[in-house]
Amino acid sequence: MNITLPKAVLFDWDDTVVQTGDAVLHAVNQTLQHFGRPAWTEEEAREHLGPPARVLFTNLFGEDKWQEADKVYITSYLAGVKDHIRVYDGIQDVFDLLCEKETYLAVVSAKRGPVLRQEAEQLSLNHRFSRLIGSGDAVRDKPYAEAVHLALEGSGIAPGPDVWFIGDRQTDMICANNAGCLPVLIRTNPPPDDVLAQYPPALSFENHAKMLEKFRSLVA
Repeated sequence: MNITLPKAVLFDWDDTVVQTGDAVLHAVNQTLQHFGRPAWTEEEAREHLGPPARVLFTNLFGEDKWQEADKVYITSYLAGVKDHIRVYDGIQDVFDLLCEKETYLAVVSAKRGPVLRQEAEQLSLNHRFSRLIGSGDAVRDKPYAEAVHLALEGSGIAPGPDVWFIGDRQTDMICANNAGCLPVLIRTNPPPDDVLAQYPPALSFENHAKMLEKFRSLVA
């Protein structure tokens, strides 16, 4: 495959641009304590987290309390962005290089759109992207192609191999394939290789420094 500098790069958010695990655990524990429950350890959080908010909070607190729990969680999460979320080392250098080359940048995330954009603004990352697309923004969310189409809307760039979709999960590779983009894996928290086998990445990087090396080689 002849790899060239892409016209556009679409980034996943959590575990691709930023580390959010500590912020999620903090917000969950604030929510548990709001309802008089003991806080979770990291191990307990890994065991329980995963389902959508409505399912998780209904299972924990009941159907009549899930919306209250969700509000407490979102409020606590956004209040803790600057203290508990870390931007990955090296990713700002990637943004700098791509912006210098006038590469179109956007985010396609499974995080709720308003939360994604508030988080990006607090971290002073919102100016890096032409669009930040989250859950609820497109007709159908990631991994469907509509989320990618919305992220590229107005750019004059069509999905194709010169549009890279960079993420850390199988969902990201599926989304890239659904939209016809180049799937690129950043191994911050990779799924097992057998899980990736059905939708393998075209490129894979161990960390953001390796990703930056690749981009630099393409502009040399």
